[in-house]
Amino acid sequence: MNKIYGAACYIPDYPRPQFVRKEWINLNGSWSFCFDDNGEGGADWPALGLPVNRVREIQVPFTYETAASGIGDETVHSCVWYEKSFSIAGNSSKLGDGQKNGMEDAPEQDGGQKNGMEGAPELGDGQKVGTDGKRLLLHFEGSDFETTIWINGKKAGSHRGGYERFSFDITDSICAGENRIVVCVKDSLSREQPRGKQRWMKENFACWYVQTTGIWKTVWMEWVPEAYLERVKLTPDLQRNEIEAEVSLNLEHFRKNGCGADGGSAEAAGTCGADGASGADMSSLEVEAVVFYHGELTARARLLAQEHLVFRIGLDKPDPADQWGVHLWSPDAPNLYDMELRLLRNGKEIDRADSYFGMREVQIKDSQVLLNGAPVYQKLILDQGYWEESHLTPPSEQALIEDIDRIHELGYNGLRKHQKLEDERFLYWCDVKGMLVWSEMAAFYSYSDAAVEQFTREWAEIVRQNYNHPSIITWVPLNESWGIPKVRTDRTQQCFTEAIYYLTKSLDPMRPVVVNDGWEHTVSDLLTLHDYEAWGDALANRYLTRKEDILAGRLPHCKDHFALAEGYSYRGQPVLISEYGGIAFAGAGEGWGYGDMVKDEEEFIRRFDSVTSVIKALPYVCGYCYTQVSDVQQEINGLMTADRKFKVDPSAIREINMS
Repeated sequence: MNKIYGAACYIPDYPRPQFVRKEWINLNGSWSFCFDDNGEGGADWPALGLPVNRVREIQVPFTYETAASGIGDETVHSCVWYEKSFSIAGNSSKLGDGQKNGMEDAPEQDGGQKNGMEGAPELGDGQKVGTDGKRLLLHFEGSDFETTIWINGKKAGSHRGGYERFSFDITDSICAGENRIVVCVKDSLSREQPRGKQRWMKENFACWYVQTTGIWKTVWMEWVPEAYLERVKLTPDLQRNEIEAEVSLNLEHFRKNGCGADGGSAEAAGTCGADGASGADMSSLEVEAVVFYHGELTARARLLAQEHLVFRIGLDKPDPADQWGVHLWSPDAPNLYDMELRLLRNGKEIDRADSYFGMREVQIKDSQVLLNGAPVYQKLILDQGYWEESHLTPPSEQALIEDIDRIHELGYNGLRKHQKLEDERFLYWCDVKGMLVWSEMAAFYSYSDAAVEQFTREWAEIVRQNYNHPSIITWVPLNESWGIPKVRTDRTQQCFTEAIYYLTKSLDPMRPVVVNDGWEHTVSDLLTLHDYEAWGDALANRYLTRKEDILAGRLPHCKDHFALAEGYSYRGQPVLISEYGGIAFAGAGEGWGYGDMVKDEEEFIRRFDSVTSVIKALPYVCGYCYTQVSDVQQEINGLMTADRKFKVDPSAIREINMS
């Protein structure tokens, strides 16, 4: 095991750390780019390329609104285009010499090897890819909002949604020599699409900021065989000392071309049917799962391959000092197991994907959240994941690591990632460093059938994609009734929240789900309250003397907001103050915080201590979340400035949190 990075499969900057292939192609870097406000490009640009007289350079994955992109235009543009060339050498298994593919500064790995196309088929000029059993997948980690892709003028596919990963098999559209990717992304100010904290007006207002249009996460490619590992879902079972691994395979092309497209030999392709191309012998395929802990073999299992199969793997090298018999994951001891998944054909490895998992269990009992059977008091901080120069896109992987380290330095054991689905590398480092995460979906703001459909589809895929991360201990689909403004009384909107709750639980029965964080709860595993009272004495008076009225939804706890929607009752859920504080300094520039601004650090600490200590002393409250990590544009209520400089002594904040 890599003792520095936590998981043996870790590769710097690799965008999908829970499912790793070592050979990958990073397409970040310089792309051609242009605006298309009048919709002129739809007919010709995919085939002919972007017009030379309108093209400018952009640095992907940063959106045009950011300084990091090289453009820095914060005005609204509803349609943007990207173009990039890549080459596949005619007689080489690597990318063509001199190709600009964003890999010039890629980290070296495995003895100095660059992220390349090792394992790609050798091609003659003009030869189509895939005839020898290799497929080329193109991945987008995030592109906001409607994305369409063409390869060499041929449409590869389209996708709606701004936050989840999506992929296309582009094998049949590429050939040896130079190839061209053209991408069109359309965005809008629609309040029906999930947009999080992105504004829907042309200027910033309140806590809504500059929009994010276009590609905002890594673009990359990888070669896979015709039969390949597609996904793994890892579920720890502490009662049985087992890890359940649900493995999904893509066998579409294998079933079509089991003997190879040229009708290859039985020796090369397994036993073929009479018709050759459709005679794939499934009995030739097996999947092997191998588990390690700190480099030591723990368990091995093998099953015959099918589209979906399930391993239940006992961790048969228990730690006798641990009551569970396994190495548990927790904030204090973020132990990780490594897993190698191998697809075998006639006993020979044809595909491999590496992953990792943490053995931990989240339960709710006696109005407490339990982690591995013991109550865990959650000291969280609100994190919007926003940077001055790059907005929602992290400027680097190191920036993600430094944010986690600063949060730990402040004495927090977790964070609520607010209105954003963060880069998956961030979740990896939370796994490694023992940071608890509440994962929250980006909100829409106008309730409609179309909004419900888009939100539901995207949220379900996000839960599936991030399921394996042990650091995530709570799902938060909705916040403060955003998008569901009538949920307190409107049965239709109440039904929607119930549907989202049960959908989430059907995909992940392990983790708590907070459907509508802050107030007006319907069904929810936790009762979470937002309260920006400035001083502790008022908080103490409210939550000690009027507890029953607040929890029953008879008394508003935050302005005119009630804990429960009408028709719902408190069921003994754990109670957390999941937003509070938001203290801002006077004279810090144009912007706002909650309550009166403080004049100096001494007053800040006094007020922070006042509200935090009262919350910690409430006997029925089992956690809190302070607003927020850093300033975000006009919202200047962070413990750090937008450029990540502490406003107050972090040791003072840590002492209050840890006392």
